[in-house]
Order: sequence, then C-alpha cells, then structure tokens
Amino acid sequence: MDPDTTFSLPNLMCEEDDDSLSTQVKIKISQPRSDDDRYIRSLIDKETKSNDYGCVCVDQNSRNSLKCARLDTVNWIFSIREILGFNFRTVYLSLTYFDRFNSRRVIDSGKEWAIQLLGIACLSLAAKMEEQTIPTLPHYKAQGYNFENSVIQRMELLVLTTLEWKMCGITPFAYLHYFVSKICDECDRNELLVSKAIGFVLDFSKEVNSMDHRPSVVAVAAVLLACDDQLTRSTLECKIGVVSSLHSLDKECIYRCYNLLKELVIKKNHTPDSNSYDLLRNYRNTSSSIGIKRKLTYNGIEQKCPLQKTSGRL
Repeated sequence: MDPDTTFSLPNLMCEEDDDSLSTQVKIKISQPRSDDDRYIRSLIDKETKSNDYGCVCVDQNSRNSLKCARLDTVNWIFSIREILGFNFRTVYLSLTYFDRFNSRRVIDSGKEWAIQLLGIACLSLAAKMEEQTIPTLPHYKAQGYNFENSVIQRMELLVLTTLEWKMCGITPFAYLHYFVSKICDECDRNELLVSKAIGFVLDFSKEVNSMDHRPSVVAVAAVLLACDDQLTRSTLECKIGVVSSLHSLDKECIYRCYNLLKELVIKKNHTPDSNSYDLLRNYRNTSSSIGIKRKLTYNGIEQKCPLQKTSGRL
C-alpha cells in the first residue's frame, strides 16, 4: 500500500490490561420517562429514515449460506459475551453491524475465516461503542483461527467504511421500559415483564436477521408477548392503539413479528438446541440487487470476495 494513503487507526487500539476486565454481566438499557413520547417518536423517526431495514441477499444460496454463517457467529458472540462480561446491548449492536454489513456485501460461501473475522470486528466495534471497559484484541479468541491485531483492525476499518461510520444504532432495549409502562396493565410486575421482554429480544436476535424488522417493532412485539401470549389481531391492535407513538408503525408488521417471536419461543421451549431456519423462510422479504466485485486484502494475502449491493425497502 502507498505510504501516503495508509490509514492511521489510533482509535481502534485498546490499552486496557487484563485486571480491568469484569466478568459481571451488565444489562444497560435506556430508560426514558414513561411519558416521554417525544423521545420515543424521535427514535422511531430515525428508524424510518434508515435504508437498512428490509435489505437482504437476493439469491437463495446466499441466504442459506448466510443463515448458517450467522448462527456460528451468534454462538461465538454469545459465548464471548459470557467470558468478557459484555452487556446485552453490545451483543445486539454487534449483530446489527454484522447484518448491516452483509446486507451490503456478500462474502463467498466457504470463506469461514472471513465470516469469523467479520464477527470479531463487529463485536470489537460494538464494545468500543458501549462498554466502559474494553478488552484488547487478543481477548477475542476465535476457534480454529488466530488473527493478528492488524488484520482485525483492517476488518474494523472495512466495517466502518461499509456502514458509512454510522455506528450509533438503535436497539430494541431503548424502548422496553417505555412500552411496558404504556402497554401492560400490571405496574407491580413491570421489571419482571421487562426482564421477560429482554429474553425474547435476545432469542429473536439469535434467529432473525436484525435488518428484517425495525428495533421498535421487535421491542413492542416482545413486550406484547411478555404481557400476553394469546393476543389476536384485534386485541393486539387495541393494546397498541392507546400508545400514540406507535401509530406510525405498521400494525401488520407488529402482528407478524409477535407471532414469529411466539413461535420461536415455543420452539425453543420444546427443542432448545434447534434452529428455526424453515420457520424464518416464510417471513423473510427479498429485494432486488445489483452485483459488484471488490478485492479485500488481509495480512498481505489477497482474497477475492464477491460483494453485492442491495436496495432497501421497509
């Protein structure tokens, strides 16, 4: 690379020592006041202006390959979260980076090393956005791979540029307390309902591409399920109808997300180790795409990685 064009990455370096790492799991959730409709509307408005939601790979082979690769990445991220003590927002944000990246670029099937490297970069970037204590890059252990720090940093830079440096993503956790206080009638059980909704969101994130549903839709569906798992279309619409900030959301999307989440939870309770790929196929929307190719270079080894840009729709 031309030395005049070499990127400086000081902000991607971490200097914390091992003793500063905490194994305590932190759940860091934005908690707006229960009457803060303006704040919630501003978050939903930001979602509306995003072109990411609804972006998917176009061909069936790419979708199937990505599902398997994503599951491996999800399992790795959740296992590392337990070791490093990351909060759940960091996990969800890293999966959002991963899904956004793959909505814009498609890595050839069979290149597991590239998918694993992408997962490391996404989790590392999410930790830098969310965590108070940030581990050094060698702490991101990948089974079967030993990436040098410089390689991870180059992938981090590729993720940053691909996502146009828009890293302050909205997650469903920002909405949960507000939606529980507005939708659920059992004020004395609010914290328990929020805890249940957090679990549902995490279950959803493991199985469903985060670009398929807006965070607000996932949040309200999780809260509705935590409050009542027997809602019909009409009763669901009655519950969300009293919340003015939800009027701009598509009720059909909420209802479909509620039912999908309900089926995932039922399936998990019956077969905890199963995957819901067949179930998800019926809920995934496709969009047109324009194919392009670029070359990615890691650690001096040039790898050709065909990439696809997809047009987003809500």
